[in-house]
Amino acid sequence: MRILLDTHVLLWALADDQKLSRKARRLIEDASEAYISAASFWELAIKISLGKIDADLDEIRCCCRESGFIELPVAVEHVMAIREVESHHRDPFDRILVATTITEPMHLLTADSMVARYTSLAILV
Repeated sequence: MRILLDTHVLLWALADDQKLSRKARRLIEDASEAYISAASFWELAIKISLGKIDADLDEIRCCCRESGFIELPVAVEHVMAIREVESHHRDPFDRILVATTITEPMHLLTADSMVARYTSLAILV
């Protein structure tokens, strides 16, 4: 199974945080390919610059590579697919991750029940 990690799932996985469920750990370990979106790095860069989180983006990227996560750029097709995504809430980063999973297709691992409402491709972990 091909998976895309939601931003918070990515951070928990890299930190080996207890917030990451056993189910999520198993899905990440068993995935044929585990992706991280450039949109997650965009979201993190904004939150770091606003002081909402204290993290080193270069270190996160290095850890992602060491963990075998595959970087996935945001493509025009992903952006255009947002037109088909229902508007459960306004978070643009969640919406692009959902559109990416639909376009590719792949499964989105998320702990956010609101994000999981967007598509059957989302797996609530």
